[in-house]
Amino acid sequence: METRRIHDISQPLRPGVPVWPGDTPFGGEQTWKMAEGSPVNVSKLTLSTHTGAHADAPLHYAADAPDISSVDLEPFLGECLVVDARGVGELVQPEHVPDLAGARRVLFRTYDRFPHEAWDEAHTAIAPATIAKLAEYGVLLIGMDGPSLDPQDSKTMDAHLAVLSADMRVLEGLVLDDVAPGRYELIALPLPIVGGDASPVRAVLRELA
Repeated sequence: METRRIHDISQPLRPGVPVWPGDTPFGGEQTWKMAEGSPVNVSKLTLSTHTGAHADAPLHYAADAPDISSVDLEPFLGECLVVDARGVGELVQPEHVPDLAGARRVLFRTYDRFPHEAWDEAHTAIAPATIAKLAEYGVLLIGMDGPSLDPQDSKTMDAHLAVLSADMRVLEGLVLDDVAPGRYELIALPLPIVGGDASPVRAVLRELA
């Protein structure tokens, strides 16, 4: 049986992984150590729910909306379209969206090389009109390699509110450097964090048969 190639599009979680300015830095610490006589190694983690590749819950941008443990998992699992949106400028506009041909999950690549070592204050964001266009075509999920659908200095969160209106799910912080544009199977399931406004995900793309 032929094995389908898997592309890991997650950021490695480690001390120093870039996070939104002012958000909780990633930290890890061994609490039980075999080297000190424990029969097992055990660690504790400190991190933001928006660390690395992550799924936003509607609760992130609306106080009365569902948390990440309550959202349907279907949007995070299934066929998707990867779109090359490098060089489009500040915003991915509707004219940058190709023929979706029925795709219900769309991931935008905006970086030539993902910034693993430094926070990018001027990342490409998504225009609300683009989200509205995707919603018209029945898209369930929008994802991107940037850290947010909205520009860093946005105070109105227009793109996130467009997603809320469309009841669309969101993935941010993906690493799409080595993924060619086209169709794949997306697997990026969030953890069922009760009360969580987001969850880190182990996001992968599997090539279609």
